[in-house]
Amino acid sequence: MKLKTIVCTLVMSCALSACSFYEGYTSEGGARLNDFEKPEALRALTEKPDQSIAIIDVRPAKAYAKGHIPTAQSFPASEIMDRLNELPVDRSYILYCETGIRAQLVIRKLEAKGYTRLMNFGGYTRWPFPLVK
Repeated sequence: MKLKTIVCTLVMSCALSACSFYEGYTSEGGARLNDFEKPEALRALTEKPDQSIAIIDVRPAKAYAKGHIPTAQSFPASEIMDRLNELPVDRSYILYCETGIRAQLVIRKLEAKGYTRLMNFGGYTRWPFPLVK
């Protein structure tokens, strides 16, 4: 019984650490996005948007509808690659999802398509402020 508890604890610890592992990842040309890694800085961006930076929610549309970071646009991970015509390659993007893992998978796909100004904010649960519905 003790071994089972230890194994479960280790698995959960690894899973939780993986969730935040990609938080703050920036792609090759995304260094300026590091300024928005902290929720307070991202909030300032939502209050005074910069037209060269878009916040992208890659969660399913239903999750987005239940609540999202202000000014975030919905581009579900399952659809985003079919909607690249809506995302100019020369713009900067801050992506998030539930935990940051899905956002990182999308970032890898976008990088393969030539996008270089990307940051993974991580999970929307890092946002301590009210969500928009």
